[in-house]
Amino acid sequence: MESTGTNTAPAPGAPPVPVLPVVAADAPDLVTVPARQGLEAVDIIRRAAGQAASPAGGVGPVLHDGSGGTLGFLVPPGTADAWDLPGSACTQTNGRGMRFGDVSPSAGATGWLLPPEAVGPVTDPEVLRAALGEAARLIEAADNCR
Repeated sequence: MESTGTNTAPAPGAPPVPVLPVVAADAPDLVTVPARQGLEAVDIIRRAAGQAASPAGGVGPVLHDGSGGTLGFLVPPGTADAWDLPGSACTQTNGRGMRFGDVSPSAGATGWLLPPEAVGPVTDPEVLRAALGEAARLIEAADNCR
């Protein structure tokens, strides 16, 4: 997923936003999931990170697509080599399309749901795997109650 959209320029009068290119060797991988499951996972990770005794850490940068159908979580490089969670995909970005520091695009465009400057580093893959599993169970339970 490319993080740039039509609104990548700063607002008039605002200071320029530095764009930090990502070196391919350090480029994060991208886990993509259906939006409903991804949004649940974001909430789960944030709740866990808010608990003082939780070693989970917080959620890192998250991308959304223009249609609102998928979310993409940035994870450490190399995660794609061992990622095998059904219902999701993990791809190596090799730095393609990754420009940190972009102004978040407006709603409806492909861009950041949680931009890098608003959250910490990439999401821990084990934390993400657990949150996506819990999210899938919650969604299934909710759907079965209808």
